[in-house]
Amino acid sequence: MPSPIVSAGSFRRGLYGENQPFASGWMPVGGPHEIFYEECGRPDGKPCVILHGGPGGAINPTMRRFFDPSRWRMVLFDQRGCGRSRPNASLEDNTTWALIEDIERLREKLGVEKWCVFGGSWGSTLALAYAITHPERVESLVLRGVFLLTARELRWFYQEGASMLFPDAWERFCAPVPEAERGDMISAYHKRLTHRDRKIQAEAAAAWSQWEGDTMSIRGPEARPSKFNEIDFAIAFARIECHFFANGGFFGEDGWILKNMDKIRHIPGWIVQGRFDVVTPMDAAWRLKSAWPQVRFEIVWDAGHASTEPGVVDALIRATDQAFRVS
Repeated sequence: MPSPIVSAGSFRRGLYGENQPFASGWMPVGGPHEIFYEECGRPDGKPCVILHGGPGGAINPTMRRFFDPSRWRMVLFDQRGCGRSRPNASLEDNTTWALIEDIERLREKLGVEKWCVFGGSWGSTLALAYAITHPERVESLVLRGVFLLTARELRWFYQEGASMLFPDAWERFCAPVPEAERGDMISAYHKRLTHRDRKIQAEAAAAWSQWEGDTMSIRGPEARPSKFNEIDFAIAFARIECHFFANGGFFGEDGWILKNMDKIRHIPGWIVQGRFDVVTPMDAAWRLKSAWPQVRFEIVWDAGHASTEPGVVDALIRATDQAFRVS
């Protein structure tokens, strides 16, 4: 088994330059949903699909900058219910399996045979689930902040674990929930985020989003994405994320990804993991590495969860450059 690389060098590569989509649009995916997608980079370049986090997050211009736009054809899309996809914040027919089929619909629409799949946090969960379901369509995987969506990980971040490292932020997270309901914070939030009263939804969404924002970077709360302060974004993010977590990611059993790794062990892969990632601790990435012996695994010792931490950016840029050479 290859030893993990621990990165700490003084020279670090930055993001590729700003680039604009050369195509974009909405694609109906069944039921009420239309997903927004865009293509960036080189139209005849090597194809990749970039999966955002959450669930319930959205694509943003920075995500285009992890790939060399002169060599890659980048495909990004807002998953059901979030970003510019329609209808906003909808939980109807919004499951992991629906999102996997959306990726396939988009691949077919764009005429892609196989592609590199890139994802961080929930994006890594979706990337792995997609690869396990459609291994013949995945040329390589580049993952950051690995999240396997197990009960153990959910307990750590939403019940007891991260709360001991961030008691001040945890107190704010608990504030909308009565003491009697705090034994199951995900259920308590799910009740509020699906309430008919938008004011109750908004209060819960603001607290849910702030908890994640406060814990995602070693640079502190100032690194929290500004969109977390926008109530429409926060409601979609919190509602969809909590919906997925309350349903165990819609997996048939806890630990489903690791139990199915034999289906994708042959696919070339890269994992980049912040040593001090509190949102998705390194234990999950380490377990994944153990089940995927040939994966290239890099620990960034001075990073948390955020994709924009300098060491994480450097490691991901090197990974996508290496992935370009996979054939």
